[in-house]
Amino acid sequence: MFHLPYGKKTLSLEVEDVHLAGVLVPELHLYKTAASEKEIIQNALENPIGSSRLCDMAVRKQKIVVISSDHTRPVPSHIIMPIILAEIRKGNPEAEITILVATGLHRTTTKAELEAKYGSEIVKKEVIEIHDCDDKNNLCYMGKLPSGGDLVINKMVVEADLVVAEGFIEPHFFAGFSGGRKSVLPGVASRETVMYNHNSAFIQNLHARTGILEGNPLHNDMLYAAEKVGLNFIVNVVIDSTHNPIFAVAGDCRLAHNKGCEFVTSKCQVNAALADIVISTNGGYPLDQNIYQSVKGMTAAESTVKENGVIIMVSEAVDGHGGESFHNTFCREKNLDNLMHMFLKRKPEGTIIDQWQSQIFARIMMKAQVIFVSGCDDRLVEDFQMIPAHSMKEAMDKAKKIIGKEDYKVTVIPDGVSIIVKE
Repeated sequence: MFHLPYGKKTLSLEVEDVHLAGVLVPELHLYKTAASEKEIIQNALENPIGSSRLCDMAVRKQKIVVISSDHTRPVPSHIIMPIILAEIRKGNPEAEITILVATGLHRTTTKAELEAKYGSEIVKKEVIEIHDCDDKNNLCYMGKLPSGGDLVINKMVVEADLVVAEGFIEPHFFAGFSGGRKSVLPGVASRETVMYNHNSAFIQNLHARTGILEGNPLHNDMLYAAEKVGLNFIVNVVIDSTHNPIFAVAGDCRLAHNKGCEFVTSKCQVNAALADIVISTNGGYPLDQNIYQSVKGMTAAESTVKENGVIIMVSEAVDGHGGESFHNTFCREKNLDNLMHMFLKRKPEGTIIDQWQSQIFARIMMKAQVIFVSGCDDRLVEDFQMIPAHSMKEAMDKAKKIIGKEDYKVTVIPDGVSIIVKE
């Protein structure tokens, strides 16, 4: 019996052994450490990789910006941020510290979300600013990216005497891994810079996949941006299935991030288990709040489903589609080949909002049919050319009918965003 994350609950699934091809679960979910969460982070700060200690770097630095992930990421900032702030003030009690929430292209973070993220004490006492990718008055041109796009970054980062970033590292479906340099691009970049970086040629590149940094064009631009604006120090954690820190790295943006990625790879890489039906999730709340985010969990299934197979994506998606442009793209064009051709002929500077997600989603559906188990209205699910289902039994019945054979095989991925599938 499998219990699949679904919002803040689980859905039960039973698969007979004769039909089970495999269960893809990362070792990360089984990893245990004797240290407490605070000790893990403090130890990383006391033993930085490739840099001096943060408290030493803060000496005589007046304007310090701490870039922090936003409400869409399950980063335990209520644990991490107080430790970072204490470390900075150990070196410079008089420093002017601003916490800059890296929203990228996301909506602004609400006060309630800030309090849930940091705790009411930090929200009350600290200076917190929220990045706005469209606020021209608070953006600064920093030259060209290696790819040719304009590098335009939040002015507070550019004008700071010391830039620190907090975040977490997990497999990422086109940047290779989250964390590190992503705090700058897309985190605090302009809309145009993010759009150029997420262009169709980069997304199509075979190195723009989960768990790959080497040769990944998106990563190369992101790393350049972080180093160009002087991201001096990062504090990144690796979290377990309950979003608690189990590992941390601190120090140089490139070197510390690489060390964290090595740890994640060692704990999250699994061998593919080819199957006719592959069941995946986004690990439940907060990552399965909409269809847009659910594409991430589908990419894990994409890597292990047979051609013309079926992916069952389990996602509560209480917020619906998650992106107006994303939704409209699939409403306007029903032919996937035409859709992909449209993406690939579009120049980087012509990239439209959510195009990258639409492109990856179209790629997945060109390989397999997708049954979407959610609380969404059937019509919305059908807008995206998926087959709606509202229970695991209904989904499995539909999948078996599509496959149309008695000896079908099933692979189960309880958390699709936490694994790197080795094909």
